Amino acid sequence: MLGEISLLERLLLVGVALATAVTAVLEFTHADPLAIFLASIVSLAGVAWIVSFGTEVVGERMGAAATGFLQSTLGNLPELFIVIFALSAGELVVARFAILGSIFANALLVLGLVIVAGAWRAEDGIMRFNPRLPNDTATLLLLAVFIIVLLGASDQVGDRASEHVVTISAIGAVVLLIVYFTFLLGYLRGREQLEPFAPRVPLWFGITLLAVGGVAAAFVSEWFVDALAPSIDRLGISRAFTGLVIVAIAGNAVENVVGIILAAKGKSDLAISVVKNSVAQIAVFLFPVLVLISLLFAEPLTFVIGPVYIGALAIMAIAVWQVTGDGEAGMFEGWALIGLFVILATLTFFE
Repeated sequence: MLGEISLLERLLLVGVALATAVTAVLEFTHADPLAIFLASIVSLAGVAWIVSFGTEVVGERMGAAATGFLQSTLGNLPELFIVIFALSAGELVVARFAILGSIFANALLVLGLVIVAGAWRAEDGIMRFNPRLPNDTATLLLLAVFIIVLLGASDQVGDRASEHVVTISAIGAVVLLIVYFTFLLGYLRGREQLEPFAPRVPLWFGITLLAVGGVAAAFVSEWFVDALAPSIDRLGISRAFTGLVIVAIAGNAVENVVGIILAAKGKSDLAISVVKNSVAQIAVFLFPVLVLISLLFAEPLTFVIGPVYIGALAIMAIAVWQVTGDGEAGMFEGWALIGLFVILATLTFFE
């Protein structure tokens, strides 16, 4: 019945189940928080892959555009739960940097790796793809960056508007969501659809994976946040570095694996679709949604961040548009994006 699942995929399914079970045992036996923390990181990456695989199975009936959207949306479940649990635990710094890290990791690290893989696959060393989606997502990203830069500048100078950052953030979140859904309707209705996948396994199997993956993401995220504070204190790393690098890389394992594999197979449009959809969704869907949800907590999340990261976001948005806006990218451009992420991660480590 499931004969179309490869041996590697079967092994990964078993491995993820074992990793999650080990994490659960450590949690319920009140083991060392550091052990729970490390096990949760592995489990988060595994759960992200489970969600990705389930999305691919379901998306095989929808075509490439819808599949890319669905995969990016559900692939962000770990980040969603981590931020919600972090906010409920009062870990505002981790929550904020987990979102920022997801944007930076997808737009710089993952996109860079995808371009490197795609350029390596191409005979002339140039990865080519339809420029429409990269340009649209660059516009969405610039809109999100505009709100962040505006509120950050207001907060730094301490003007009258800085006294109302929660209200302005909430209104900005609603605006971003409206614009995003307008984009989404046009994107999913567009004529530029790639050929649909040929279904490999039954639909019920994909739906089951999504359900199991979603539940597992919620539990593992809660265990991760519970073990966070004592673990990072022992490791000697900051909450900012934990959110920006560790959470971002673990939570974005889906885009790392799926995007690179698709690019290496020569499926450039779909590879770019998965990554760029994820960048746009985090910036103008996930971030605004979490800003609105956070109004229920004692410390609400806003779009206000420090000046260093405001500058990093602005440069990132310009770099992503410059690299992908013309519909082609060379390997060195992929390495340049990766280099930007490494430099940012290094700075954050010493913050």
